[in-house]
Amino acid sequence: MAAPVVAVVGRPNVGKSTLFNRIAGERISIVEDTPGVTRDRIYAHAEWLGKEFSLIDTGGIEISDQPILTQIRQQAEIAIDEADVIIMVTDIDTGVTAADEQVAKILYRSDKPVVLAVNKADNIARRNDAYDFYSLGLGEPYPVSSVHGVGIGDLLDAVVDDLPEDKQQAHDRSIHLSLIGRPNVGKSSLVNAILGENRVIVSGVAGTTRDAVNTHFTDDQGHEFTMIDTAGMKKKGKLYENTERYALMRAMRAIDDSDVVLVVLNADEGIRELDKHIAGYAHEAGKGVIIVVNKWDLLKGHKQETMIDFTNLIRQEFQYLSYAPIIFVSAKTKQRLNKLPELVATVYQHHNRRVQSSTLNDVLVDALAANPTPTVNGRRLRVYYMTQVAVAPPTFVVFVNDPELMHFSYLRYLENKIRDAFDFTGTPIKIIKRHRQ
Repeated sequence: MAAPVVAVVGRPNVGKSTLFNRIAGERISIVEDTPGVTRDRIYAHAEWLGKEFSLIDTGGIEISDQPILTQIRQQAEIAIDEADVIIMVTDIDTGVTAADEQVAKILYRSDKPVVLAVNKADNIARRNDAYDFYSLGLGEPYPVSSVHGVGIGDLLDAVVDDLPEDKQQAHDRSIHLSLIGRPNVGKSSLVNAILGENRVIVSGVAGTTRDAVNTHFTDDQGHEFTMIDTAGMKKKGKLYENTERYALMRAMRAIDDSDVVLVVLNADEGIRELDKHIAGYAHEAGKGVIIVVNKWDLLKGHKQETMIDFTNLIRQEFQYLSYAPIIFVSAKTKQRLNKLPELVATVYQHHNRRVQSSTLNDVLVDALAANPTPTVNGRRLRVYYMTQVAVAPPTFVVFVNDPELMHFSYLRYLENKIRDAFDFTGTPIKIIKRHRQ
């Protein structure tokens, strides 16, 4: 299940994003240089004292055309909606301001644990000024310097003390799936249509870190599914609901909870940049992925020809999702919706597939014979053997004489050979290179 969520909130220019980056550390860096993969920093995974949590930078949630105090209030409300623990960031240079007091009142009424960070406390003399922030009524203020890393350990100790205990649900063997995408691609209509198509609703499964209720259902083949509720999408009328970054943050939560992610596109509007951002997160998270093109009924002209063109466009724009199957559906007419549950079950099976080491190394031997390893600076790469070490996603370790000699292109070649030999449609696979004497 998803990790608990910690939100960083506060008025502008107090150093929220700097603190966010300091806590996230190297985990925030995206190591795969693949076209279309997002570089957005609103959401990251972090760890302290062995406890993992998701981190939200509400300072990155841009709410345009709003007075500054309204934006602050809305961002605080986002933190309250999403977070299990909230870090409120203040600035020791300015002292307690009216905006700080407004945020503190909102957070105080939320009944969520709040840890108060007083930023820019770079030396002992300035740290003593932090006591003034007791007046906010949020408990002990923790003086920190996001830039220099001072006091971050004490702050995180307080954060993890307030994190909820794990609430993993035992004996839940259903396939967890979610529909993600930018606003107005038809996610809600698709959810309703899918549940209408599969009327055997067994129960409501409570979410682990939020108040949303996930829906459990069974298809005609007996596959059990849990549809992840992307909590908050029903809250129409709130100004921040339509902001792109907030939609992105909601998608992150759903992805964390899922085994298989349905990336929903709007056939009528084509592919937008935010589509690629959201899909990139699903890829990086190592989840099973299906690309669902909704509102296919709205396209005019020769459908088969249009379908080929749209498929080619998707493959061009989502190069890193070359493994993801594409299905064209309509929530309105129910076109091809009956095929979705079976496709989800198939992708889930591939996502959890294990390959015997002996069979895997037969494929490796054939791959090496067809394309011998390269020589770099007079040294030849030697590949000894390969073994699978994990599933979800399938992860392989290849043992070599020197990992530095194995170029990214040769790793991609081996991945293609594995995909040719075994059906891993819908799931990313990872290959890790290791040194062996």
